[in-house]
Amino acid sequence: MTTTNHAAAIQSSGIRKGTREDIPPVFALIQELALFEKAPHEVDNTVERMLEDGFGEKPIFDFFVAEANGAVVGLALFYFRYSTWKGRRLYLEDLIVTQTHRGQGIGGLLFEAVVEEARATRSSGVVWQVLDWNEPAIDFYRKYGATFDGGWLNCALTVPL
Repeated sequence: MTTTNHAAAIQSSGIRKGTREDIPPVFALIQELALFEKAPHEVDNTVERMLEDGFGEKPIFDFFVAEANGAVVGLALFYFRYSTWKGRRLYLEDLIVTQTHRGQGIGGLLFEAVVEEARATRSSGVVWQVLDWNEPAIDFYRKYGATFDGGWLNCALTVPL
């Protein structure tokens, strides 16, 4: 599919770049994901922080939303990172489709929008993480030919605000 046709298909399917007004329903999707992953207590973020981080003086993330009947039902939140080996990489932080709208192709449209964004920004690829027990997500990504690297461990350091 050409870039023009792909962009038209995305727009006609209710996939679009997110706006400030989308942050409250996006945050609700994030909370739904945290419940699904059995970690609602881990969500420290807020709507206010997301507004500042996404739309403040120096935005640090961007996102696509999927709409159905005027409601936000899906999210693909991403940002750019830099690999010393590969150069610019688009990092997909979260791909979420609300439970009631799964299985309708919305996740695929969101993922394809992210891949197209990587192409448009001349990124060398898209990277993300998936929980090892989330078989539906793993199967979804396999359909796109994703590779899974079991050789790296996730590391994190919490810095109090």
